[in-house]
Amino acid sequence: MKRSEINRYIDEARAFFAEHSFYLPVWVDWTPEEWATKGEECEEIRRNQLGWDVTDFAKGDFMKEGLTLVTIRNGNVKYDKKSYCEKIMFVRENQVTPTHFHWKKMEDIINRGGGTLCIKLWKADAEERPTDEPCTVQIDGVTTVVPAGEVLRIEKGQSICFEPYMYHQFWSEGGHSMIGEVSTVNDDENDNRFLEPLGRYPHIDEDVAPTHLMCNEYTR
Repeated sequence: MKRSEINRYIDEARAFFAEHSFYLPVWVDWTPEEWATKGEECEEIRRNQLGWDVTDFAKGDFMKEGLTLVTIRNGNVKYDKKSYCEKIMFVRENQVTPTHFHWKKMEDIINRGGGTLCIKLWKADAEERPTDEPCTVQIDGVTTVVPAGEVLRIEKGQSICFEPYMYHQFWSEGGHSMIGEVSTVNDDENDNRFLEPLGRYPHIDEDVAPTHLMCNEYTR
């Protein structure tokens, strides 16, 4: 991805969140120059990889397969006692987040506004292959059985909770969606199992200077 594209996608996400009255922490707007002045007081943000995350999963076709999100709060099992994470995601219409599961993370996915969130689910077997078994999930606290691979639609205000080893793929229809995530601690470096081999972060062509740092780019 070009840095100019990432800058634009962040601006578009900021505008979308503002349109839906979702307010972000002040530090998401800090420039790289401002970050260079920050010391130990911001170590939790750096260490736990809070902030902007724009990815094409290293596939090179962001509008087809990609995601823009902000990790608002997160724990780190090595350094603190915080056992939870919260994210807000800008899921574009028909933009797919590729099929993956987490070995450890349990998560709630919440449609906060915009279009309809479409999800496909598959249970993983002991060899981490997707199965044809029905998937049991909680939708707004109601136990729901979903056929493997069937499109499940989560409307505005609805949420779905699923456990580790549940493959999931999602996108938005009927417009872009603002999607929340509340989960146990998020560890993108060690807790993502993509069905096909993918990169978690994009390869970046630095055609312009960054307007915002991404969550894996902080330095001190």
